[in-house]
Amino acid sequence: MASTITKSLFKHLISSSPKPPVSRLFSTATAQNRTQKLERIADELLDLTKLERYDYSILFRLKTGINRYGLAVSGVTSPASSAPGSGAAETKAAEKTAFDIKLEKFDAAVKIKIIKEVRSFTDLGLKEAKDLVEKVPVVVKKGVTKEDAEAIIKKLQELGAIAVLE
Repeated sequence: MASTITKSLFKHLISSSPKPPVSRLFSTATAQNRTQKLERIADELLDLTKLERYDYSILFRLKTGINRYGLAVSGVTSPASSAPGSGAAETKAAEKTAFDIKLEKFDAAVKIKIIKEVRSFTDLGLKEAKDLVEKVPVVVKKGVTKEDAEAIIKKLQELGAIAVLE
């Protein structure tokens, strides 16, 4: 019973639906051309190798101004403003705010002091800190502000270690 009501309601909706405007009837040729063009582009993209598709996706994102996190800050760029090297200049102009501390070398005599110091500015346990220090050269802390990183590096250098800011 419910299916007959649904069928009759469906037939009523179809028969009472408005007819497309006349201008739409004449534009089917352009719609078919657009569809054929899109199908041709899709076929060409599918013929690419994985590496070529990856390169294409990067190129497409660059040309449309879309980066990994969404639209670029400046919006969609025009072809004139997307000159080679302009993106690299913008990245270099942005100042780095998060730094990594890399422990490059230390004297074996001060190994225990270095481990204690690494534990003081990380949340590592004794074994984890020891394993980390023994893997020299290694990044011991990531994403630190410049002031904090310089203070930590100074402490490590006072103990006899060679640490750098990356």
